[in-house]
Amino acid sequence: MKQTKTFIPTTREVPANAEAISHKLLIKAGMVKQVSAGVYTYLPLANNVIEKIKRIIREEHEAIDASEVLMPILQSAEYWQKSGRWNKMGPELMRVKDRKDAWYALQPTSEEIMCQTVENMLTSYKQLPISLYQIQTKFRDEVRPRLGLLRCKEFIMKDSYSFHDSPESLREVYMEHYNAYKKIYDRMDLKYRIVQADSGNIGGNYTHEFQALADVGEDVIVYTEESDYAANLEIAKVVEENYKLPKFTKKERDIIETPAQESIDDIAAYCGVTPDRALKALMIKADGELYMVLMCGNDQLSEVKFKKATGTSTYEMASQEDILSIGSCPGYIGPFDVKGCKVIADNAVKYMYNYSCGANKKGFHFINVNKGDYKVDSYYDLRMINEGDLAEDLSGKVKFAKGIEIGQVFELGQGYSKSMNITYLDANGKSQPFYMGCYGIGVSRLLSAIIEQHNDEYGIKWPKEVAPYQVHLICVDMKKEEQEILSEKIYQELKSEKVEILYDNRNERAGVKFNDADLIGIPLQIIVGKKAKENIVELKYRGTGEKIEIKTEEIADLIKKFYK
Repeated sequence: MKQTKTFIPTTREVPANAEAISHKLLIKAGMVKQVSAGVYTYLPLANNVIEKIKRIIREEHEAIDASEVLMPILQSAEYWQKSGRWNKMGPELMRVKDRKDAWYALQPTSEEIMCQTVENMLTSYKQLPISLYQIQTKFRDEVRPRLGLLRCKEFIMKDSYSFHDSPESLREVYMEHYNAYKKIYDRMDLKYRIVQADSGNIGGNYTHEFQALADVGEDVIVYTEESDYAANLEIAKVVEENYKLPKFTKKERDIIETPAQESIDDIAAYCGVTPDRALKALMIKADGELYMVLMCGNDQLSEVKFKKATGTSTYEMASQEDILSIGSCPGYIGPFDVKGCKVIADNAVKYMYNYSCGANKKGFHFINVNKGDYKVDSYYDLRMINEGDLAEDLSGKVKFAKGIEIGQVFELGQGYSKSMNITYLDANGKSQPFYMGCYGIGVSRLLSAIIEQHNDEYGIKWPKEVAPYQVHLICVDMKKEEQEILSEKIYQELKSEKVEILYDNRNERAGVKFNDADLIGIPLQIIVGKKAKENIVELKYRGTGEKIEIKTEEIADLIKKFYK
Protein backbone atom coordinates (compact mmCIF):
# COMPACT_ATOMS: atom_id res chain seq x y z
CA MET A 1 0.00 0.00 0.00
CA LYS A 2 1.33 3.42 -0.95
CA GLN A 3 1.13 5.90 1.88
CA THR A 4 -0.32 8.55 -0.43
CA LYS A 5 -3.24 6.22 -1.14
CA THR A 6 -4.16 5.25 2.40
CA PHE A 7 -5.40 7.21 5.40
CA ILE A 8 -2.84 7.61 8.20
CA PRO A 9 -3.47 11.05 9.77
CA THR A 10 -0.50 11.22 12.14
CA THR A 11 -0.45 14.15 14.54
CA ARG A 12 1.66 15.60 17.32
CA GLU A 13 -1.39 16.80 19.26
CA VAL A 14 -3.41 14.65 21.64
CA PRO A 15 -6.52 15.48 23.69
CA ALA A 16 -5.96 16.63 27.25
CA ASN A 17 -8.05 13.70 28.55
CA ALA A 18 -5.74 11.10 26.97
CA GLU A 19 -4.19 9.56 30.09
CA ALA A 20 -2.86 6.21 28.89
CA ILE A 21 0.27 5.92 26.73
CA SER A 22 -1.65 3.65 24.37
CA HIS A 23 -4.45 6.20 24.00
CA LYS A 24 -1.97 8.94 23.13
CA LEU A 25 -0.06 6.80 20.65
CA LEU A 26 -3.20 5.47 18.94
CA ILE A 27 -4.23 9.05 18.25
CA LYS A 28 -0.74 10.31 17.35
CA ALA A 29 -0.19 7.38 14.96
CA GLY A 30 -3.48 8.11 13.17
CA MET A 31 -5.02 4.79 14.16
CA VAL A 32 -8.31 5.82 15.78
CA LYS A 33 -10.74 8.73 15.75
CA GLN A 34 -13.09 9.30 18.66
CA VAL A 35 -16.74 9.58 17.69
CA SER A 36 -18.16 10.12 21.19
CA ALA A 37 -17.28 9.08 24.73
CA GLY A 38 -16.22 5.45 24.58
CA VAL A 39 -16.92 5.07 20.84
CA TYR A 40 -14.16 5.04 18.19
CA THR A 41 -13.63 4.62 14.47
CA TYR A 42 -10.74 2.27 13.72
CA LEU A 43 -8.68 3.78 10.90
CA PRO A 44 -6.72 1.64 8.38
CA LEU A 45 -3.66 0.89 10.54
CA ALA A 46 -5.76 -0.09 13.56
CA ASN A 47 -8.06 -2.17 11.38
CA ASN A 48 -5.04 -4.03 10.00
CA VAL A 49 -3.89 -4.85 13.54
CA ILE A 50 -7.39 -5.98 14.52
CA GLU A 51 -7.48 -8.32 11.51
CA LYS A 52 -4.10 -9.78 12.56
CA ILE A 53 -5.45 -10.35 16.08
CA LYS A 54 -8.55 -12.01 14.65
CA ARG A 55 -6.40 -14.26 12.48
CA ILE A 56 -4.39 -15.48 15.49
CA ILE A 57 -7.60 -16.07 17.44
CA ARG A 58 -9.16 -18.01 14.56
CA GLU A 59 -6.08 -20.19 14.06
CA GLU A 60 -5.86 -21.15 17.74
CA HIS A 61 -9.61 -21.79 17.98
CA GLU A 62 -9.53 -23.98 14.90
CA ALA A 63 -6.75 -25.94 16.62
CA ILE A 64 -9.17 -26.85 19.44
CA ASP A 65 -12.03 -27.61 17.02
CA ALA A 66 -14.11 -24.52 17.82
CA SER A 67 -16.42 -23.41 14.98
CA GLU A 68 -17.09 -19.77 14.12
CA VAL A 69 -20.59 -18.31 13.97
CA LEU A 70 -21.96 -14.78 13.83
CA MET A 71 -24.84 -13.85 16.10
CA PRO A 72 -26.98 -10.69 16.06
CA ILE A 73 -26.06 -7.57 18.00
CA LEU A 74 -29.77 -6.77 18.44
CA GLN A 75 -31.23 -9.35 20.82
CA SER A 76 -34.85 -9.65 21.89
CA ALA A 77 -35.49 -8.87 25.56
CA GLU A 78 -37.46 -12.11 25.97
CA TYR A 79 -34.26 -14.18 26.05
CA TRP A 80 -32.60 -11.88 28.58
CA GLN A 81 -35.74 -11.92 30.73
CA LYS A 82 -35.80 -15.70 30.53
CA SER A 83 -32.22 -15.96 31.85
CA GLY A 84 -32.91 -13.36 34.55
CA ARG A 85 -30.22 -10.95 33.37
CA TRP A 86 -32.52 -8.27 31.90
CA ASN A 87 -32.81 -6.67 35.34
CA LYS A 88 -29.72 -8.16 36.96
CA MET A 89 -27.29 -6.36 34.64
CA GLY A 90 -28.80 -2.98 35.47
CA PRO A 91 -27.91 0.16 33.49
CA GLU A 92 -24.78 -1.42 32.00
CA LEU A 93 -27.03 -3.32 29.58
CA MET A 94 -27.90 -1.07 26.64
CA ARG A 95 -31.59 -1.35 25.78
CA VAL A 96 -33.52 -0.06 22.77
CA LYS A 97 -37.15 -0.13 21.62
CA ASP A 98 -38.38 -0.69 18.10
CA ARG A 99 -41.37 1.10 16.52
CA LYS A 100 -43.72 -1.47 18.03
CA ASP A 101 -42.41 -0.73 21.54
CA ALA A 102 -40.68 -4.11 21.75
CA TRP A 103 -37.51 -4.10 23.87
CA TYR A 104 -34.11 -5.31 22.68
CA ALA A 105 -30.65 -5.55 24.20
CA LEU A 106 -27.49 -4.52 22.36
CA GLN A 107 -25.35 -7.53 23.15
CA PRO A 108 -22.66 -7.13 25.82
CA THR A 109 -22.15 -10.91 25.61
CA SER A 110 -24.26 -13.69 24.09
CA GLU A 111 -25.01 -16.55 26.46
CA GLU A 112 -28.75 -16.12 25.92
CA ILE A 113 -28.67 -16.05 22.12
CA MET A 114 -26.20 -18.91 21.96
CA CYS A 115 -28.65 -20.97 24.04
CA GLN A 116 -31.45 -19.94 21.69
CA THR A 117 -29.25 -20.88 18.73
CA VAL A 118 -28.64 -24.46 19.82
CA GLU A 119 -32.15 -25.05 21.21
CA ASN A 120 -33.85 -27.94 19.35
CA MET A 121 -30.77 -28.22 17.11
CA LEU A 122 -28.26 -29.69 19.55
CA THR A 123 -30.38 -32.57 20.79
CA SER A 124 -28.23 -35.62 21.60
CA TYR A 125 -25.28 -36.46 23.81
CA LYS A 126 -23.70 -37.88 20.64
CA GLN A 127 -23.24 -34.31 19.36
CA LEU A 128 -21.31 -33.26 22.48
CA PRO A 129 -19.01 -31.62 23.34
CA ILE A 130 -19.17 -28.74 20.90
CA SER A 131 -17.60 -25.26 20.95
CA LEU A 132 -18.90 -22.27 19.00
CA TYR A 133 -17.42 -18.77 18.88
CA GLN A 134 -17.91 -15.39 17.25
CA ILE A 135 -15.92 -12.17 16.84
CA GLN A 136 -18.46 -9.39 17.08
CA THR A 137 -19.16 -5.84 18.24
CA LYS A 138 -20.37 -5.56 21.84
CA PHE A 139 -21.95 -2.75 23.87
CA ARG A 140 -21.83 -1.82 27.56
CA ASP A 141 -23.04 1.46 28.97
CA GLU A 142 -19.92 2.32 30.97
CA VAL A 143 -20.44 4.98 33.61
CA ARG A 144 -17.10 6.56 32.78
CA PRO A 145 -15.48 5.55 29.49
CA ARG A 146 -11.75 6.27 29.74
CA LEU A 147 -8.22 5.26 28.77
CA GLY A 148 -8.98 5.08 25.07
CA LEU A 149 -9.83 1.54 23.99
CA LEU A 150 -9.42 0.11 27.50
CA ARG A 151 -12.88 1.14 28.69
CA CYS A 152 -15.39 1.71 25.90
CA LYS A 153 -19.13 1.66 25.31
CA GLU A 154 -18.65 -0.07 21.95
CA PHE A 155 -15.88 -2.62 21.46
CA ILE A 156 -14.91 -5.79 19.61
CA MET A 157 -14.88 -9.09 21.50
CA LYS A 158 -14.39 -12.76 20.78
CA ASP A 159 -16.81 -14.88 22.79
CA SER A 160 -16.96 -18.69 22.78
CA TYR A 161 -19.51 -21.07 24.25
CA SER A 162 -19.20 -24.80 24.82
CA PHE A 163 -21.86 -27.42 25.55
CA HIS A 164 -21.32 -30.66 27.47
CA ASP A 165 -22.98 -33.68 29.04
CA SER A 166 -20.79 -33.77 32.17
CA PRO A 167 -18.65 -31.55 34.45
CA GLU A 168 -15.60 -33.60 33.40
CA SER A 169 -16.16 -32.80 29.73
CA LEU A 170 -16.65 -29.12 30.61
CA ARG A 171 -13.37 -28.98 32.55
CA GLU A 172 -11.51 -30.65 29.68
CA VAL A 173 -12.72 -28.10 27.11
CA TYR A 174 -12.23 -25.28 29.63
CA MET A 175 -8.56 -26.23 29.81
CA GLU A 176 -8.36 -26.41 26.01
CA HIS A 177 -9.53 -22.79 25.84
CA TYR A 178 -7.26 -21.86 28.75
CA ASN A 179 -4.22 -23.22 26.89
CA ALA A 180 -5.35 -21.76 23.56
CA TYR A 181 -5.49 -18.33 25.21
CA LYS A 182 -1.91 -18.75 26.42
CA LYS A 183 -0.82 -19.47 22.84
CA ILE A 184 -2.76 -16.47 21.52
CA TYR A 185 -1.17 -14.02 23.97
CA ASP A 186 2.28 -15.59 23.57
CA ARG A 187 2.05 -15.03 19.81
CA MET A 188 1.25 -11.37 20.51
CA ASP A 189 4.38 -11.12 22.68
CA LEU A 190 2.38 -10.06 25.72
CA LYS A 191 3.53 -10.30 29.32
CA TYR A 192 0.54 -11.53 31.28
CA ARG A 193 -0.56 -13.35 34.39
CA ILE A 194 -3.43 -15.83 34.71
CA VAL A 195 -5.38 -15.01 37.86
CA GLN A 196 -8.22 -16.43 39.90
CA ALA A 197 -11.20 -14.16 39.37
CA ASP A 198 -14.84 -13.39 40.05
CA SER A 199 -17.48 -14.36 37.49
CA GLY A 200 -19.54 -11.17 37.97
CA ASN A 201 -22.71 -10.96 35.87
CA ILE A 202 -21.66 -13.87 33.66
CA GLY A 203 -22.14 -16.47 36.40
CA GLY A 204 -20.46 -19.74 37.30
CA ASN A 205 -18.10 -20.69 40.10
CA TYR A 206 -14.81 -21.44 38.33
CA THR A 207 -13.09 -18.75 36.29
CA HIS A 208 -9.70 -17.29 35.40
CA GLU A 209 -8.73 -13.90 34.01
CA PHE A 210 -5.80 -13.20 31.71
CA GLN A 211 -4.22 -9.92 32.77
CA ALA A 212 -1.67 -8.03 30.65
CA LEU A 213 0.78 -6.34 33.00
CA ALA A 214 0.65 -2.55 32.66
CA ASP A 215 0.87 0.40 35.03
CA VAL A 216 -2.29 1.89 33.50
CA GLY A 217 -4.29 -1.24 34.29
CA GLU A 218 -7.44 -0.81 36.35
CA ASP A 219 -7.24 -4.26 37.94
CA VAL A 220 -4.90 -5.11 40.81
CA ILE A 221 -3.23 -8.51 40.54
CA VAL A 222 -2.09 -10.31 43.66
CA TYR A 223 0.83 -12.70 43.06
CA THR A 224 3.92 -14.30 44.54
CA GLU A 225 7.36 -14.69 43.03
CA GLU A 226 7.76 -18.10 44.67
CA SER A 227 4.97 -19.81 42.68
CA ASP A 228 2.51 -19.29 39.82
CA TYR A 229 -0.20 -18.18 42.25
CA ALA A 230 -2.10 -15.11 41.08
CA ALA A 231 -5.56 -13.71 41.83
CA ASN A 232 -7.62 -10.60 41.32
CA LEU A 233 -7.45 -8.34 44.39
CA GLU A 234 -11.18 -8.45 45.01
CA ILE A 235 -11.26 -12.23 45.43
CA ALA A 236 -7.74 -13.10 46.66
CA LYS A 237 -8.18 -15.36 49.67
CA VAL A 238 -6.71 -14.33 53.02
CA VAL A 239 -5.70 -17.54 54.81
CA GLU A 240 -5.85 -17.80 58.59
CA GLU A 241 -2.14 -18.63 58.66
CA ASN A 242 -1.74 -14.83 58.45
CA TYR A 243 -3.10 -14.53 62.00
CA LYS A 244 -1.88 -15.55 65.42
CA LEU A 245 -3.48 -14.90 68.77
CA PRO A 246 -0.71 -13.97 71.24
CA LYS A 247 -0.68 -14.83 74.87
CA PHE A 248 -2.50 -12.05 76.69
CA THR A 249 -4.20 -11.23 79.95
CA LYS A 250 -7.90 -10.71 79.49
CA LYS A 251 -8.99 -7.35 80.88
CA GLU A 252 -12.39 -6.39 82.22
CA ARG A 253 -14.68 -4.89 79.59
CA ASP A 254 -15.59 -1.24 80.18
CA ILE A 255 -17.38 1.58 78.41
CA ILE A 256 -15.74 4.97 77.91
CA GLU A 257 -16.74 8.28 76.45
CA THR A 258 -15.21 8.96 73.02
CA PRO A 259 -16.34 12.45 72.02
CA ALA A 260 -15.68 13.62 68.43
CA GLN A 261 -13.51 10.66 67.49
CA GLU A 262 -14.14 9.89 63.81
CA SER A 263 -11.43 7.81 62.15
CA ILE A 264 -10.38 4.32 63.23
CA ASP A 265 -6.91 5.69 64.00
CA ASP A 266 -8.39 8.40 66.25
CA ILE A 267 -10.67 5.95 68.06
CA ALA A 268 -7.86 3.43 68.54
CA ALA A 269 -5.54 6.06 69.95
CA TYR A 270 -8.22 7.40 72.29
CA CYS A 271 -9.02 3.88 73.49
CA GLY A 272 -5.36 3.06 74.00
CA VAL A 273 -5.06 0.35 71.35
CA THR A 274 -3.45 -0.02 67.93
CA PRO A 275 -5.74 0.20 64.84
CA ASP A 276 -5.68 -3.59 64.40
CA ARG A 277 -7.36 -3.82 67.82
CA ALA A 278 -10.13 -1.36 67.01
CA LEU A 279 -13.21 -3.18 65.72
CA LYS A 280 -14.94 -1.61 62.73
CA ALA A 281 -18.63 -2.37 62.20
CA LEU A 282 -20.24 -1.78 58.80
CA MET A 283 -23.98 -1.91 58.17
CA ILE A 284 -24.84 -3.39 54.76
CA LYS A 285 -28.24 -3.89 53.15
CA ALA A 286 -28.18 -6.84 50.76
CA ASP A 287 -31.22 -8.39 49.05
CA GLY A 288 -33.41 -6.48 51.50
CA GLU A 289 -31.70 -7.86 54.61
CA LEU A 290 -29.46 -6.01 57.08
CA TYR A 291 -25.98 -7.30 57.89
CA MET A 292 -23.56 -6.00 60.49
CA VAL A 293 -20.08 -6.77 59.16
CA LEU A 294 -17.26 -6.76 61.72
CA MET A 295 -13.78 -5.95 60.48
CA CYS A 296 -10.38 -5.49 62.03
CA GLY A 297 -9.05 -1.92 62.18
CA ASN A 298 -8.30 -0.44 58.75
CA ASP A 299 -9.04 -3.64 56.79
CA GLN A 300 -11.22 -3.09 53.73
CA LEU A 301 -14.33 -5.14 53.00
CA SER A 302 -14.44 -6.96 49.65
CA GLU A 303 -17.91 -6.61 48.13
CA VAL A 304 -17.32 -9.76 46.07
CA LYS A 305 -16.38 -11.81 49.12
CA PHE A 306 -19.35 -10.45 51.06
CA LYS A 307 -21.79 -11.44 48.28
CA LYS A 308 -20.28 -14.92 48.00
CA ALA A 309 -20.35 -15.44 51.76
CA THR A 310 -23.96 -14.30 52.16
CA GLY A 311 -25.31 -15.58 48.84
CA THR A 312 -26.65 -12.12 48.00
CA SER A 313 -26.66 -10.21 44.73
CA THR A 314 -27.42 -6.59 45.70
CA TYR A 315 -25.25 -4.48 47.99
CA GLU A 316 -25.55 -1.03 49.48
CA MET A 317 -24.59 0.77 52.66
CA ALA A 318 -27.47 0.86 55.15
CA SER A 319 -29.22 4.17 55.80
CA GLN A 320 -29.23 6.00 59.13
CA GLU A 321 -32.82 4.85 59.60
CA ASP A 322 -31.72 1.23 59.11
CA ILE A 323 -28.96 1.65 61.71
CA LEU A 324 -31.35 3.19 64.23
CA SER A 325 -33.86 0.38 63.59
CA ILE A 326 -31.49 -2.27 65.00
CA GLY A 327 -30.87 -0.28 68.18
CA SER A 328 -27.56 1.21 67.13
CA CYS A 329 -26.20 4.69 66.47
CA PRO A 330 -24.47 5.95 63.29
CA GLY A 331 -20.75 6.39 63.95
CA TYR A 332 -20.84 4.19 67.06
CA ILE A 333 -22.04 0.85 65.65
CA GLY A 334 -21.13 -2.28 67.61
CA PRO A 335 -22.28 -5.90 67.99
CA PHE A 336 -23.74 -5.67 71.52
CA ASP A 337 -27.50 -5.92 72.05
CA VAL A 338 -28.56 -5.36 68.44
CA LYS A 339 -31.64 -6.91 66.87
CA GLY A 340 -33.04 -7.30 63.37
CA CYS A 341 -29.75 -7.94 61.58
CA LYS A 342 -27.29 -10.75 60.96
CA VAL A 343 -23.85 -10.28 62.53
CA ILE A 344 -20.99 -11.67 60.48
CA ALA A 345 -17.28 -11.13 60.96
CA ASP A 346 -14.02 -11.37 59.06
CA ASN A 347 -11.75 -14.19 60.21
CA ALA A 348 -9.24 -11.66 61.55
CA VAL A 349 -11.71 -10.70 64.28
CA LYS A 350 -11.17 -14.15 65.89
CA TYR A 351 -7.61 -13.11 66.65
CA MET A 352 -8.33 -9.70 68.20
CA TYR A 353 -8.03 -9.27 71.96
CA ASN A 354 -8.77 -6.55 74.50
CA TYR A 355 -10.08 -4.44 71.65
CA SER A 356 -12.43 -1.49 71.28
CA CYS A 357 -15.79 -1.33 69.51
CA GLY A 358 -18.80 0.95 69.18
CA ALA A 359 -21.25 0.92 72.10
CA ASN A 360 -24.35 1.73 69.96
CA LYS A 361 -24.58 4.95 71.93
CA LYS A 362 -23.54 8.35 70.65
CA GLY A 363 -20.13 9.32 72.01
CA PHE A 364 -19.27 5.96 73.62
CA HIS A 365 -17.12 2.91 72.89
CA PHE A 366 -16.45 -0.35 74.69
CA ILE A 367 -12.86 -1.26 75.52
CA ASN A 368 -11.29 -4.60 76.46
CA VAL A 369 -13.74 -6.56 74.32
CA ASN A 370 -12.86 -10.21 73.63
CA LYS A 371 -14.21 -13.19 71.70
CA GLY A 372 -17.35 -14.58 73.27
CA ASP A 373 -18.53 -11.24 74.67
CA TYR A 374 -21.19 -11.02 71.95
CA LYS A 375 -22.78 -13.29 69.36
CA VAL A 376 -21.43 -13.68 65.83
CA ASP A 377 -23.60 -15.63 63.40
CA SER A 378 -20.73 -16.63 61.10
CA TYR A 379 -17.07 -15.93 60.35
CA TYR A 380 -15.82 -15.62 56.76
CA ASP A 381 -12.85 -14.40 54.77
CA LEU A 382 -14.24 -10.94 53.98
CA ARG A 383 -11.36 -8.52 53.76
CA MET A 384 -9.18 -7.37 50.90
CA ILE A 385 -5.76 -8.96 51.04
CA ASN A 386 -2.85 -6.64 51.87
CA GLU A 387 0.54 -6.58 50.19
CA GLY A 388 2.84 -8.67 52.34
CA ASP A 389 0.14 -11.12 53.48
CA LEU A 390 0.85 -14.82 53.06
CA ALA A 391 -0.55 -16.20 49.79
CA GLU A 392 -3.35 -18.75 49.61
CA ASP A 393 -0.91 -21.45 48.46
CA LEU A 394 1.42 -20.53 51.36
CA SER A 395 4.30 -20.11 48.89
CA GLY A 396 5.29 -16.65 50.10
CA LYS A 397 4.17 -13.12 50.72
CA VAL A 398 2.00 -11.53 48.05
CA LYS A 399 2.93 -8.58 45.90
CA PHE A 400 0.65 -6.31 43.89
CA ALA A 401 0.80 -5.41 40.20
CA LYS A 402 -1.59 -3.63 37.86
CA GLY A 403 -3.13 -5.38 34.90
CA ILE A 404 -5.41 -4.95 31.90
CA GLU A 405 -7.99 -7.72 31.58
CA ILE A 406 -7.57 -9.13 28.08
CA GLY A 407 -9.54 -12.35 28.46
CA GLN A 408 -11.53 -14.53 30.82
CA VAL A 409 -12.70 -18.14 30.82
CA PHE A 410 -15.72 -19.38 32.79
CA GLU A 411 -17.30 -22.67 33.77
CA LEU A 412 -20.98 -21.71 33.71
CA GLY A 413 -22.33 -25.06 34.81
CA GLN A 414 -26.08 -25.52 34.22
CA GLY A 415 -27.32 -22.06 35.23
CA TYR A 416 -28.19 -20.84 31.73
CA SER A 417 -29.39 -24.15 30.35
CA LYS A 418 -31.82 -24.53 33.26
CA SER A 419 -33.12 -20.95 33.16
CA MET A 420 -33.40 -21.04 29.36
CA ASN A 421 -34.76 -24.61 29.45
CA ILE A 422 -32.43 -26.00 26.79
CA THR A 423 -31.78 -29.72 27.00
CA TYR A 424 -30.38 -32.75 25.20
CA LEU A 425 -31.16 -36.47 25.41
CA ASP A 426 -28.61 -38.56 27.32
CA ALA A 427 -27.62 -42.17 26.60
CA ASN A 428 -30.76 -43.36 28.38
CA GLY A 429 -33.03 -41.12 26.32
CA LYS A 430 -33.63 -38.80 29.28
CA SER A 431 -33.80 -35.02 28.88
CA GLN A 432 -30.91 -33.24 30.65
CA PRO A 433 -29.77 -29.60 30.89
CA PHE A 434 -26.41 -28.87 29.27
CA TYR A 435 -23.24 -28.03 31.15
CA MET A 436 -21.84 -24.85 29.59
CA GLY A 437 -18.59 -22.94 29.36
CA CYS A 438 -17.99 -19.35 28.23
CA TYR A 439 -14.71 -17.82 27.05
CA GLY A 440 -14.03 -14.18 26.11
CA ILE A 441 -11.19 -12.12 24.59
CA GLY A 442 -11.19 -8.34 24.31
CA VAL A 443 -10.09 -7.90 20.69
CA SER A 444 -10.08 -4.10 20.40
CA ARG A 445 -8.73 -3.79 23.95
CA LEU A 446 -5.72 -5.83 22.87
CA LEU A 447 -4.57 -2.94 20.65
CA SER A 448 -4.09 -0.82 23.75
CA ALA A 449 -2.65 -3.64 25.87
CA ILE A 450 -0.01 -4.44 23.24
CA ILE A 451 0.96 -0.77 22.84
CA GLU A 452 1.21 -0.31 26.62
CA GLN A 453 3.92 -2.98 26.66
CA HIS A 454 5.56 -2.20 23.31
CA ASN A 455 6.52 1.45 23.00
CA ASP A 456 9.34 3.91 23.54
CA GLU A 457 9.73 7.69 23.47
CA TYR A 458 9.40 7.68 19.68
CA GLY A 459 6.23 5.64 19.30
CA ILE A 460 4.87 2.11 18.96
CA LYS A 461 7.01 -1.02 18.53
CA TRP A 462 4.62 -3.64 17.14
CA PRO A 463 5.33 -7.34 17.73
CA LYS A 464 5.82 -9.24 14.48
CA GLU A 465 2.51 -11.12 14.32
CA VAL A 466 0.23 -8.15 14.90
CA ALA A 467 2.03 -5.33 13.08
CA PRO A 468 -0.20 -3.47 10.60
CA TYR A 469 2.41 -4.16 7.89
CA GLN A 470 5.55 -6.28 7.83
CA VAL A 471 7.75 -3.67 6.17
CA HIS A 472 7.79 0.11 5.99
CA LEU A 473 9.57 1.24 2.81
CA ILE A 474 10.74 4.87 3.03
CA CYS A 475 11.94 6.87 0.06
CA VAL A 476 13.93 9.67 1.69
CA ASP A 477 13.55 12.12 -1.20
CA MET A 478 10.94 11.46 -3.86
CA LYS A 479 12.37 14.29 -5.97
CA LYS A 480 15.59 12.36 -6.56
CA GLU A 481 15.00 10.07 -9.50
CA GLU A 482 17.38 7.30 -8.45
CA GLN A 483 15.69 7.02 -5.04
CA GLU A 484 12.18 7.05 -6.50
CA ILE A 485 13.05 4.42 -9.16
CA LEU A 486 14.76 2.07 -6.67
CA SER A 487 11.94 2.48 -4.13
CA GLU A 488 9.31 1.63 -6.74
CA LYS A 489 11.35 -1.41 -7.86
CA ILE A 490 11.65 -2.70 -4.26
CA TYR A 491 7.95 -2.03 -3.66
CA GLN A 492 6.82 -4.03 -6.67
CA GLU A 493 9.21 -6.91 -5.97
CA LEU A 494 8.13 -7.26 -2.36
CA LYS A 495 4.46 -7.07 -3.31
CA SER A 496 5.04 -9.91 -5.77
CA GLU A 497 6.58 -11.89 -2.88
CA LYS A 498 3.35 -11.31 -0.87
CA VAL A 499 5.16 -9.14 1.67
CA GLU A 500 2.81 -6.77 3.53
CA ILE A 501 4.40 -3.43 2.74
CA LEU A 502 3.62 0.21 3.40
CA TYR A 503 5.48 2.49 0.99
CA ASP A 504 6.06 6.06 2.14
CA ASN A 505 6.03 7.81 -1.21
CA ARG A 506 4.97 11.18 0.18
CA ASN A 507 6.65 14.43 -0.79
CA GLU A 508 7.59 15.16 2.82
CA ARG A 509 10.83 16.08 4.55
CA ALA A 510 13.01 13.14 5.60
CA GLY A 511 12.61 14.04 9.27
CA VAL A 512 8.82 13.87 9.01
CA LYS A 513 9.02 10.46 7.34
CA PHE A 514 11.45 9.03 9.90
CA ASN A 515 9.41 10.35 12.82
CA ASP A 516 6.18 8.95 11.39
CA ALA A 517 7.82 5.59 10.72
CA ASP A 518 8.98 5.28 14.33
CA LEU A 519 5.59 6.48 15.57
CA ILE A 520 3.67 3.91 13.49
CA GLY A 521 6.10 1.24 14.66
CA ILE A 522 6.25 -1.32 11.82
CA PRO A 523 8.98 -3.84 12.80
CA LEU A 524 11.19 -3.45 9.70
CA GLN A 525 12.05 -0.18 7.94
CA ILE A 526 13.77 -0.14 4.56
CA ILE A 527 15.23 3.31 3.92
CA VAL A 528 16.16 4.25 0.37
CA GLY A 529 18.54 7.20 0.51
CA LYS A 530 21.94 8.46 -0.62
CA LYS A 531 23.27 5.08 -1.78
CA ALA A 532 20.36 4.34 -4.08
CA LYS A 533 22.64 4.49 -7.16
CA GLU A 534 24.71 1.68 -5.61
CA ASN A 535 21.59 -0.41 -4.93
CA ILE A 536 22.31 -0.15 -1.21
CA VAL A 537 19.61 0.62 1.34
CA GLU A 538 19.43 0.90 5.12
CA LEU A 539 17.49 -1.71 7.10
CA LYS A 540 16.28 -0.58 10.52
CA TYR A 541 14.85 -2.90 13.16
CA ARG A 542 12.25 -0.80 14.97
CA GLY A 543 12.28 -3.00 18.06
CA THR A 544 15.98 -2.57 18.81
CA GLY A 545 16.86 0.51 16.77
CA GLU A 546 19.66 -1.45 15.04
CA LYS A 547 20.54 -0.24 11.54
CA ILE A 548 22.49 -2.09 8.84
CA GLU A 549 23.31 -1.37 5.22
CA ILE A 550 22.35 -4.09 2.77
CA LYS A 551 22.23 -4.63 -0.97
CA THR A 552 18.78 -4.68 -2.54
CA GLU A 553 19.12 -8.34 -3.56
CA GLU A 554 19.45 -9.26 0.15
CA ILE A 555 16.18 -7.62 1.21
CA ALA A 556 13.77 -10.49 0.52
CA ASP A 557 15.89 -13.09 2.32
CA LEU A 558 16.35 -10.87 5.39
CA ILE A 559 12.61 -10.25 5.59
CA LYS A 560 11.87 -13.98 5.32
CA LYS A 561 14.45 -14.73 8.00
CA PHE A 562 12.97 -12.08 10.33
CA TYR A 563 9.42 -13.36 9.93
CA LYS A 564 10.10 -17.11 9.82
